[in-house]
Amino acid sequence: MPETQGTKNTKPIAVSAVVILICLFDHLGAVGMVGPDEPRYAWIARAMATTGDWVTPRLYGQPWFEKPILYYWAAATGFLLHLPDEWAARLPSATAALAAAIAIGWLGRRHYGEDSNFAWTPALLAPLLFSTSVAAIGFARAATPDMLFTAMVTLAMASAATVLLRSAGALRLDPDPDSISPRPEILPRLLFGAFLGLAVLAKGPAAVILAGGAIGLWALVTKRFDQAFRLAHPFAIVAFCIVSLPWYSLCALRNHDFFRVFIFQHNLDRYLTPVFQHQQPFWFFGPIVLLALLPWTALLWPVAQKGLALWRDRSWNDSPGFFFACWAAFPVLFFSLSQSKLPGYILPSVPPLALLLSVALWRAIGRPFLPYRRTVAALGGAIGLTWVALGLTAAHWTSRLHLTPGDAIRGAVMITVSIAIIGGIAVAVLGLLRRRSFLLVSLVLTILTLETANLSILPSLDPYISARSHAHFMRNDRHPDRILTYHLERSWNYGLAFYMGRELPEWSPADPEPALVLTNPQGLREMIRLSRFRGSLDEPYRGILYVPAFPAPRQ
Repeated sequence: MPETQGTKNTKPIAVSAVVILICLFDHLGAVGMVGPDEPRYAWIARAMATTGDWVTPRLYGQPWFEKPILYYWAAATGFLLHLPDEWAARLPSATAALAAAIAIGWLGRRHYGEDSNFAWTPALLAPLLFSTSVAAIGFARAATPDMLFTAMVTLAMASAATVLLRSAGALRLDPDPDSISPRPEILPRLLFGAFLGLAVLAKGPAAVILAGGAIGLWALVTKRFDQAFRLAHPFAIVAFCIVSLPWYSLCALRNHDFFRVFIFQHNLDRYLTPVFQHQQPFWFFGPIVLLALLPWTALLWPVAQKGLALWRDRSWNDSPGFFFACWAAFPVLFFSLSQSKLPGYILPSVPPLALLLSVALWRAIGRPFLPYRRTVAALGGAIGLTWVALGLTAAHWTSRLHLTPGDAIRGAVMITVSIAIIGGIAVAVLGLLRRRSFLLVSLVLTILTLETANLSILPSLDPYISARSHAHFMRNDRHPDRILTYHLERSWNYGLAFYMGRELPEWSPADPEPALVLTNPQGLREMIRLSRFRGSLDEPYRGILYVPAFPAPRQ
């Protein structure tokens, strides 16, 4: 029985849905809270759910104004629903990543149409490439506001595109904006203001700068200032104010130093000075973008070729891709000038870049010419090298932990390396043979490596990078008030505090009472120098040394 058009289109949609859901939501608790940020933000959200104070973020009972409120509201809801700690803290990021994927998929369908002969259009490819990128997989599993901020900016820019890009066909703008009734623009303007307000609630005034800068850059080059100013409509401004101002106003009324700490210290000082010790060279975000888009980075080459062609022909006015390029470029340019640089700063550039990559891939695999073969060959080779490099990097990193040959991590890493090499070669060969199935093999390769990490590598690494297992080990200690820390890194202090439900005090050499002191090798050497330790030095417990402090070991 012949396959109908509906069946042909249903299969790619089903495959896309499965891949996206696995990449964004599967095994969110494979590893405990890592780094200093995750346990700190999760603590604040849990405290918000426990105390019922939904206005002032508090860390260890004290106001904490490093970030606005949206992430804490979302994560606190998960804690109220009694989700597991990691799911409650990370589900907002995963859900936000899904929203961003859907938004760029909608943009792909609206501005690049459908292909009756080929189902893998930008409407499907854009969410797929975004969700399977290193940036999306990593930040969708992070208990931080970054992905929420990115999703809200993406939704705001998608709404702005509806106003600015009045397409009369698949690939061009309507040259006569007066030919279209302004009434349909009311809802996009409202949504633009509302989503921009949510972005400000997620991470602060940078949302207005990023959206306004990208739109301003597009208007400057295309000379379409009249269309850009449409977004400053009273409807958009009112929606923005209704969404964003109530919390800022109420928090400022309850906390008189809120604006000083949040606006000046955590925004202006962070951007203008290296006060937070995140200083990097101007070109820092170039390599970060390349890494963030893996394994699809090779598609930047056809995107650049298309951009150069538009520039030579001066035809960017009729290209939706130019608007998406401005959207992608401005965050990188803006934060490259900042005195503080972290990889997550340019995450808002990843959704529009994924959309541009999807258009390049769609054009390549839909046209069996020489450029198609070159693109596929480059993509296949890049995927293979990517997995090999990631596997070797993981192998090198785990080798520093002095694992035994039979350790589970070593075996899982070797499996991942094998999958990467064999899968990468398969993708490259299929690409050179002009087989469209290279895309499915690439997606399967992504899922296999991700599942290997979730099921084996991350659980095995958990005791080395997270305080979860250590806190569970000590949870029923007979003297919980005498569990102290000494010279631990911030990530371990915050992680132990989160999982034990209280801040652990710092041990003092002048403390005469017996205690269980959690320290690191440097702290242990200091305790030995002070003659405050008796016992064996050969029994570290999975990354943290449990050291009984002199004068007497506990019974």
